[in-house]
Amino acid sequence: MLLADHTTLRVGGPADRLVVARTEAELIAAVGDCDLRGEPVLVVGGGSNLLVADEGFRGTVVVVATRGIAADVSYCGGAAVKVAAGENWDDFVAESIRQEWSGIAALSGIPGSVGATPIQNVGAYGSEVAHVVTSVRTWDRQDRTQRTFPLVDCGFAYRTSRFKQNPGRYLVLEVGYQFPLGDLDAPVAYAELARTLDVEVGTRVKGSAVREAVLGLRRGKGMVLDAADHDTWSAGSFFTNPILTPEEAGNLPDDAPRFPAGDGRVKSSAAWLIQHAGFGKGFGSGAAGLSTKHVLALTNRGGAAAADLVALAREVRDGVAERFGVNLDPEVNLVGTSL
Repeated sequence: MLLADHTTLRVGGPADRLVVARTEAELIAAVGDCDLRGEPVLVVGGGSNLLVADEGFRGTVVVVATRGIAADVSYCGGAAVKVAAGENWDDFVAESIRQEWSGIAALSGIPGSVGATPIQNVGAYGSEVAHVVTSVRTWDRQDRTQRTFPLVDCGFAYRTSRFKQNPGRYLVLEVGYQFPLGDLDAPVAYAELARTLDVEVGTRVKGSAVREAVLGLRRGKGMVLDAADHDTWSAGSFFTNPILTPEEAGNLPDDAPRFPAGDGRVKSSAAWLIQHAGFGKGFGSGAAGLSTKHVLALTNRGGAAAADLVALAREVRDGVAERFGVNLDPEVNLVGTSL
C-alpha cells in the first residue's frame, strides 16, 4: 500500500504493512506488538497533517478507525463528552452543534481525527481545543499502561502539547470535553470571523451560523478538502505562526502583524511573512505549489512527489529567513524526510 492513499497531500511511498484498528483493544495490540518486536510504527488518523517521503515507511502503519461518542448531559453541568480517537473531527463538530453543545463551531472544517487534535492543540479563528478539553486518555508506549491526563497536565500551548513534546510516546485513545449547553457558541474571538458574521468581537452567535461562516472562510482559502479540487490537496497550514522575542519582532517592518503571545513574546503571521518575502498565491511552476487561495498551504497540483513539496517548503522557509530573519517551523509532521 502507498501512504499517498492515506494522506490529504496524496504523496508518500509504500509501507511494509498496514493495520486498520477498529477497536481500542485492536489499536493497543497493534502498536504494542510492534513496540515489543522493535518494529517502527506510524500511527495515522485522517492523514491531514502528514508529509511522508517518497521512499515510504519501513514498518507498520496503524490506521486509527475507532468509533464512539458518549455524553453525560446535565442542564446544570453541561455536556461531559468522551470521544474515541478515530472519530472524524469535523463530523464531531457538526454533531456538537446539532446537540447544542457550545464551544467548537469555530473549529469547523478542520480535517483529521479527534485523537490528533490535542496533540497539535488544533486551533483556528481564535479558538482551540484546549478551551474545551477536560482529559486525554492514552496508551503510554514507554510504560505500557493506560494514562489519563487531566487538562492541567496536558501542557497545552500554541500548536503544541505534552503529547507533541514527547513524540511517539503517547497513543491517544479517547478525548474528554466539557461543553456548556445552548445554541449560542463561544464569544467570537477573531476579527475576520466577526466581520464575516457582521458582529463585534466578543458577540455570541448561533453555532450553526458560526459553522457556516467558518466553512465559507475556509473554502475561500482552499482549506476545505475537495477530491476534485487540487488546490485543496494540502495539509492545511504548512507552517506555524512564529513566536518571537520583542527584539525579533522589533526588526520586522512596521506593518507586519503583531499579537501578544504571553511572557512578553510576540506572535506574527506566517502568511504575511511568506507573501511579503515574494511568495504569492499560486507560487511554483511545477507539480507542487502554493495554493492559489492562501500562501500558507502547500498543494499537490497533481502528480507531485514528496520531494517536490519538501523543496518548495525549503524555498519558502529560506526566503522568509533571508528577508526577515525569521525561521518558520513546519506544522506538518514530516515522516522520512526533513526541511
